[in-house]
Amino acid sequence: MTNVLAPARADRLDVAALRGRFPTLRDTTYLNSGSYGLLADSVAAAVESYLETRRTKGADWGDWVARAERVRAQMARLLNAGDDEIAVTASASAGMNAIASALDFSGERNRILVSDYEFPTSAQIWHAQERRGAVVQHIPEDDKGVIPVEHFERAIDERTRLVVLSHVCYRHGAKFSDEGIKEIVRLAHRSGAYVLLDSFQLAGTESLDVNALDVDFVVGGMLKYLLGSAGIGYLCVRQALIAELVPTATGWFAQADIDAMDIHANDPSPTARRFQAGTPPVPNCYAAEAGLDIILGLGTEAIGQQVRATTRYALDRLAEAGISVATPPEDDLRGPMIAIRASDDEELVRRLMAKRIVTSSRDGNLRAGFHFYNDEADVDRWIAALRAERELLR
Repeated sequence: MTNVLAPARADRLDVAALRGRFPTLRDTTYLNSGSYGLLADSVAAAVESYLETRRTKGADWGDWVARAERVRAQMARLLNAGDDEIAVTASASAGMNAIASALDFSGERNRILVSDYEFPTSAQIWHAQERRGAVVQHIPEDDKGVIPVEHFERAIDERTRLVVLSHVCYRHGAKFSDEGIKEIVRLAHRSGAYVLLDSFQLAGTESLDVNALDVDFVVGGMLKYLLGSAGIGYLCVRQALIAELVPTATGWFAQADIDAMDIHANDPSPTARRFQAGTPPVPNCYAAEAGLDIILGLGTEAIGQQVRATTRYALDRLAEAGISVATPPEDDLRGPMIAIRASDDEELVRRLMAKRIVTSSRDGNLRAGFHFYNDEADVDRWIAALRAERELLR
């Protein structure tokens, strides 16, 4: 079984062939990749190969550690980062907590600016630092549901330690444009502050270049658009910052020599591995490696074109149906998610599920997360079902 399918052309995916690699699509319209990506045939086979190793060998630490290193290299390629800038973590939360543990909030530079796009765990982690002297300030959306750069410009000053951004808002799919992120980073760096970008709701659906964006930290996980599993994430740390940041949340795989087994000292790795902790998430590395094989094999440029085309088609069809959307219509201000305003979002999710259309809900919105395996027929089935449940829409 091959792990990847090349695009039919450099700019076009063979979506029909790709759909055949996801058994769920045989009888289900799956629009929930923003919660959990679909299980591909090669990812299922990878997990089975882990179980077979457990049955036949019991343990294979040499291969398992090497597999985690391959995942690190894959994530570096995906983000256009160096291998030494990547930590393989248990989750996005683990990466954020490792960074938080390395920052000092005891002096005057103790403010954390948190965008209102954040997933709860992000904001909660930074509020938890208030016990260490941090002062958290939220940066609000405007009346259109986007956060203008000017909102950050008014807040960033010499007291700012960290600016926290989610590339795409998990509640309604609004996105910081690349140019917007670059400007926020410029403002933060000019004042001596760091910028952390949560890429969980974007990575795998379009190209993401950490060097071009010039962000200091990037976190995310493998379970959504990267087609892997829960229980494994990534943290990217800008090379120039690694040596100066020493996390107090640590473990044996964060050491310069993991085989030293030294109980008398903490000797952090000179790479971003210092932000890891204990034993790698071995079975999840199998799934993550296989999922990343698919994404990297297809290419994020081609995936991005497919996702943008499908979401544009969906927005046009929703407008024709008179269905109210909470997601910005502009391509550079939305991610792979479209949110529908609902009067009872949870009931709407249940009714769609009864029709084998899988969605999710947050904050009064029905969420549809699109990936390269979604096509116009998926959109048409979804909108026909929404029309039939119009009493649950706002």
